[in-house]
Amino acid sequence: MSDSEEEPSSTRITPHQGKLLFAHDRISAEPPDRLQFSHTVLCQVGMPRKATPERSFERTNGNKSLLVEAGRLWNGLGWVDQPLPYGAIPRLVMVHVSTEAVQTRSRVIGIGESMRQFLLQLGLHGTGGPRGGYTALRKQLQALAACRMTLGMTDGCLVSTIDAKPIKRFDAWIANGLHDGSQQTLWPGELELSEDFFDTLLRHAVPLDYRALAALKHSALALDIYTWLAHRLQRVSDHRGVKVSWSNLMEQFGQDYGRSKDFKKAFRKALRQVCLVYPDARLHDVMGGLLLKPSHAPVRRTQLLIQTDRPE
Repeated sequence: MSDSEEEPSSTRITPHQGKLLFAHDRISAEPPDRLQFSHTVLCQVGMPRKATPERSFERTNGNKSLLVEAGRLWNGLGWVDQPLPYGAIPRLVMVHVSTEAVQTRSRVIGIGESMRQFLLQLGLHGTGGPRGGYTALRKQLQALAACRMTLGMTDGCLVSTIDAKPIKRFDAWIANGLHDGSQQTLWPGELELSEDFFDTLLRHAVPLDYRALAALKHSALALDIYTWLAHRLQRVSDHRGVKVSWSNLMEQFGQDYGRSKDFKKAFRKALRQVCLVYPDARLHDVMGGLLLKPSHAPVRRTQLLIQTDRPE
């Protein structure tokens, strides 16, 4: 896709661009040595991308719908309101715990012995420095643990509403004075996924390339576009392609934008980044929207079979 928004005189490569180009070279040269997974509903409708005072959030795309409702956590002294999870961190956390669940076939997910270990597992060790990374990750984990997700899925004549609070149990230890004086803070040692979410995840897991996710972790919008294309492009069967209008794209991705012009600019910028790390993606920016063409999935079926058919 053309990059007409960029300044033609600028030749300096930013750190983000450097990571994207490096990931592009690796992904083009060889398949991933490990996989990550996301639930098909979360590939089609994402969580909030920015902080919001609202207590509920809903999005629908085609035959999939997501309702997220903020909740409360017990901190040892009282019930504390948690915000809706938002941004790149909860998306990457959900991919991480979904991957662990798919690969271990267990609903109980160990978070790690320390915050630093989990940050490294998620590739977030450089996000806002160690302190900023720890604090942001802890807050988003707590928001995820408290929230309730309801998944709506339509398959032919079958309409399903799945009460899939993703995190059923949240075990944490309390630390005094962790980064913020004497305030008590929680850090999880173990999460347990709800049975409904776990069951639908095993049936509807979408394989993803961890190198692409790592390169896009700076942008929740880019992560949403990548996971959507990873799910959608492999399902295009018409060689002429399938057109998705800008109005449909804005309904799916543009909740943070008041003007269509602003959304298109941000979407095209994020899409160019996604195409770098999804080199098999075949799509065109056409009059009135995007034309999606039949494409290989980011993870080929043979690679998926090799990595998921592991001995007990």
